[in-house]
Amino acid sequence: MVLDINYCHIMGSNEAPNISNSIILVLVALVSVTNGGDIVVYWGQDGREGSLSATCNSGLYKTVNIAFLSAFGGGTQPQLNLANHCNPASNGCLSLNKDIKNCQARGIQVLLSIGGGAPGYSLSSSKDATNLANYIWNNFLGGKSNSRPFGNVVLDGVDFDIELGGGASFYIVLAKTLSNLSKGGQKVYLSAAPQCPFPDKQLNGALSTGLFDYVWIQFYNNGPCEFDANNPRKFQRSWNQWTTSIRAGKLYVGFPASPSQSAAGSGYVPPQVLMNRVLPFVKKSSIYGGVMLWDRFNDLQTGYSRNIKPSV
Repeated sequence: MVLDINYCHIMGSNEAPNISNSIILVLVALVSVTNGGDIVVYWGQDGREGSLSATCNSGLYKTVNIAFLSAFGGGTQPQLNLANHCNPASNGCLSLNKDIKNCQARGIQVLLSIGGGAPGYSLSSSKDATNLANYIWNNFLGGKSNSRPFGNVVLDGVDFDIELGGGASFYIVLAKTLSNLSKGGQKVYLSAAPQCPFPDKQLNGALSTGLFDYVWIQFYNNGPCEFDANNPRKFQRSWNQWTTSIRAGKLYVGFPASPSQSAAGSGYVPPQVLMNRVLPFVKKSSIYGGVMLWDRFNDLQTGYSRNIKPSV
């Protein structure tokens, strides 16, 4: 909007306040309907998705979750699994050091995602959770270790993608310990990726702590709360329940970036439908944060994030 300043100057004194009031009303209206968000993507589970640097250089994402620290708990040594990108056992993931620094220099947060959809992890006690927190802190965050998989770079936080395993109550301990470790130093951002049925059976306890900065809800592989163009109310009810029940900094809607079964079994929403029917609804929430996509490989195939970015 361009204001004609000269026109304002020649108006009579009795009329000027009306113009000022009108301008204020227009600006308030613009602010009220503009609740901008950003896009989050998972990277690391498909060697065909390109490098982490290329992902960040695309300019499409504000946060990248490195997936996954996929084995932990039960007294075992935590293990990083980045598919065909690198082999941490031979220090092959040290090459990601410069990629992560490049992302962070661009203002992009890089988080370590723990868990995932494959078995191999669980927590069996508070000690188990504390040990995992200390391992993550020393090997990926602000602590010190001689075996840091990415070298001296410090990640921005930890993403809880806990879909399997046992010990749901011990993720409370994990979240609290990670939060306490970061006090007095660089903030550790905490995020979570719960399933859309509320409450999430794995993460409800941890989310109830109010410690999570971001929550990206998986509205896929979950028929009762996925978006259905013929019955949008079930999705809307689910979103409203999440936004009114969870204390978190920002909430995101999560979708697969492709209709391919390799991305998700169900829950794909075409970009035009997302922009016209999903985003106008979710953006009404004051804690709307944006859109989470699974994953970078599928996004590369479809250009999903590029299509939706202007509307997010």
